[in-house]
Amino acid sequence: MMQTPLTLTQMMKRAEQFFPKKQVVSRTANRIHRFTYKQIAERTRRLADSLSKLGVTKSDKVGTLAWNHHRHLEAYFAIPCMGAVLHTINIRLSPQHISYIINHAEDKVLLVDPDLIPILEQCAPELKTVQAYIIMTDEDDVPETTLSPVYQYEKLLQEANPEYQYPKDLNENDPAGMCYTSATTGNPKGVIYTHRGIVLHSLAMGLADTAAISEKDVALTVVPMFHVNAWGMPFAGVWFGTTLVLPGPNFTPKLLAQLIEQERVTITSGVPTIWLGLLKELEEGSYDLSSLRGILCGGSAAPKGMIKTFEQKYKIPFLHAYGMTETSPLALFSSLKSYQEELDYEDRLELRAKQGILVPGLEMKIIGQNGEVTWNGKEMGELCLRGPWIASEYYKDDRSKDAFHDGWLHTGDVVTIDEEGFVKIVDRTKDVIKSGGEWISSVDLENALMAHEAVFEAAVVAVPHERWQERPVACVVLKEAYKDKTTKEELLDYLKPQFAKWWIPDEILFLEAIPKTSVGKFLKMALREQIQNEVLK
Repeated sequence: MMQTPLTLTQMMKRAEQFFPKKQVVSRTANRIHRFTYKQIAERTRRLADSLSKLGVTKSDKVGTLAWNHHRHLEAYFAIPCMGAVLHTINIRLSPQHISYIINHAEDKVLLVDPDLIPILEQCAPELKTVQAYIIMTDEDDVPETTLSPVYQYEKLLQEANPEYQYPKDLNENDPAGMCYTSATTGNPKGVIYTHRGIVLHSLAMGLADTAAISEKDVALTVVPMFHVNAWGMPFAGVWFGTTLVLPGPNFTPKLLAQLIEQERVTITSGVPTIWLGLLKELEEGSYDLSSLRGILCGGSAAPKGMIKTFEQKYKIPFLHAYGMTETSPLALFSSLKSYQEELDYEDRLELRAKQGILVPGLEMKIIGQNGEVTWNGKEMGELCLRGPWIASEYYKDDRSKDAFHDGWLHTGDVVTIDEEGFVKIVDRTKDVIKSGGEWISSVDLENALMAHEAVFEAAVVAVPHERWQERPVACVVLKEAYKDKTTKEELLDYLKPQFAKWWIPDEILFLEAIPKTSVGKFLKMALREQIQNEVLK
């Protein structure tokens, strides 16, 4: 067989050749832009030429602090296709962590949205390798800033060569992108993505039994483009000629509902907190979301109650998946087998609320206290993965040895696997509650609580216990309409028929909000600190 390299250059080239009329719909701070793939491809070449004129060469890192819009999409391809490395920076990290990762990655140029300039101005005195800042603005001039030197994105493109030629000697194993984990302790950890890994991951995104991304789709990418390559949606979407809808800065559930209705979106992607917000909006307003063939959800376990509401009340299919920064991210996808479609709805829901079966191309094993676990849906163990789009180490980080050994990524996720191969995340190894020598799944308790009609959000954490080592405590945010009429006794009674007695939380605390990480997951470390004194006093 021919040994042809798997590189990102083929993706944009294909979109330009075969789908020149298809559109990218991009919302920025000022307006909605519409570009064809023909225009996007030319602008991408111009950006690559501009970066080369600024001194960016092979293997240099170029960072982005930006929302989801067309200029960020152009950076997704211009930077790796010219042989450099795209470093998407999580804008929700602290300034200290942003400074750390820019220095650790050794970014040479930074592309930044105007509203995010203040973040960089805080960091700039600490930055050691940055030689230029490019402001991605709709305005003719850049805002006043202490950053220097600064360039206006569109002016650079106007002066650049539209016929720029990408180097033909790219190696498929060359770095194409990098992303840092949103660490809850210590500094974030960097993961490098190769051209080969991204190409193969994009193919997996198009499989009928995963997200099935295709030319016919209109894909609304809600997952931030600074978070694990927006789950690969921009790469797969461009390659397959998908109409991409990019929601831009500071979107709201109302805006998402409007975009889905107006653009006739067929598939969208985001974490559970996004979809909880959309459900609330759907209850308050009237929207036609009948174009949706699926909501792709990952990042943390989706409550069964939420899945059921989307599907039964709003007739919107819900697609559950699992991945992490280290896995590019797609690793598990909850797609029913043909004969499972014949089960009644509640049994199908039980299966589809799990993270699903292994995506083709990857391998897994689940290691418990006595070796590999039995596929019985009960025995718990840590999920381990390997494959062509799974990281093999962290970038220049001694902590690699904790997660990568024996040729496997040890994910830190505690799971069960049933007879059919459906994996269910039980907890993070650091969040599982160890009570009297047994394990209690905080995730199962959270999902059960969020199925209650009064509960908007719920998080369950362990608190120390003199006799049992640890006990669960539930933190609940009630929906506005139920705040004065729901008691903890009512919620505890609701849980009792569903779980063994020793699983039932010792306490339920009502909060106004649950602290979250920069990517919308519950920040349980902060929650434990917040409640521990209150429970133990």
